[in-house]
Amino acid sequence: MILMLSCGNNASRNEAVREDIIPVRLQELEQGSDGLAIRASGTFTTDDETVLSFKTGGVINRVLVKEGDAVKAGQLLATLNLTEVNAGAQQAVLAKEKAERDYQRAYKLYKDSVATLEQMQNAKTALEVAQQQVKAASFNRNYSEIRATVAGFVLQRFVNEGQVVGPGTPVLQINGAGGGEWLVKAGVSDRQWAAINKGDEATVESDALPGKNLSAFVYKKSEGIDPASGTFIIHLKLKDKASGKIASGMFARADIHPAKKNVNTWTIPYDALLDGDEGKGYVFTTNDRKTATKTEVKIGDIRKDKVLITGGLEGAKFLIVSGSPYLNDGSKIKVQ
Repeated sequence: MILMLSCGNNASRNEAVREDIIPVRLQELEQGSDGLAIRASGTFTTDDETVLSFKTGGVINRVLVKEGDAVKAGQLLATLNLTEVNAGAQQAVLAKEKAERDYQRAYKLYKDSVATLEQMQNAKTALEVAQQQVKAASFNRNYSEIRATVAGFVLQRFVNEGQVVGPGTPVLQINGAGGGEWLVKAGVSDRQWAAINKGDEATVESDALPGKNLSAFVYKKSEGIDPASGTFIIHLKLKDKASGKIASGMFARADIHPAKKNVNTWTIPYDALLDGDEGKGYVFTTNDRKTATKTEVKIGDIRKDKVLITGGLEGAKFLIVSGSPYLNDGSKIKVQ
């Protein structure tokens, strides 16, 4: 009887030892294996969106376009009532004619030693000022109308006919989409910005073009943070001319593929991550294939089945990819 109890106790202890050893599967960690593209979202735009205005103030006479209209470069878009502008130009012409007569009279009197040199020079200066005023009046008259700077579309119309506007008041906003060269303006984090370089390949998709991926590349990147969004702005340029289904301001999603891989990153299966929150999480690693170590990691990006880790796995050889929910720090493991 005692012998049987002794054998039973030994069997229970052996079973407990076996239960403490958790079967797991491992993945070898390779630094720099960041197979994830950088995901960003933004809006379609062009490189030459322009807000047009009158140089001089006045009453708007005509606005010849409305929002959405296609325009050609040089096309007349809006004009001011020129009554006041023309009156000012005529005043400048009359002032110049009077200055010319005064100068001719002063010059003759100076030659006859009746007028002084100073009087003649003052008359000459007055003439030169009047001539410049005529040029300014002519310039202002030319800029009392608005013409399209590029071929594209009218994005916004800010005013109506008969409205009084001041110099520089926005009247129309147009873009250069007539050339079909679209950009995607997107915001990225500081870490993503540092990984992106000009020329990096990208793919763009939009709900307006279901099932279609547009090839693009990084056209330019900002050198400072955008205070409005708190992100760094990058511009992606489409390689091919897009169809007419794209409009300025339309939402777009982009996957950017950095040509230069970041050596301080690791790509791990989503199921291996535990307790992810606010850019941090935990995984289990092992170096001796016998003991599990709970390791805090920094999360760079999360996709459907992959996670980009940007810190915490330095020095770790193997990642435990299955069996993690049953582990504690220091748990004994058995590799399956």
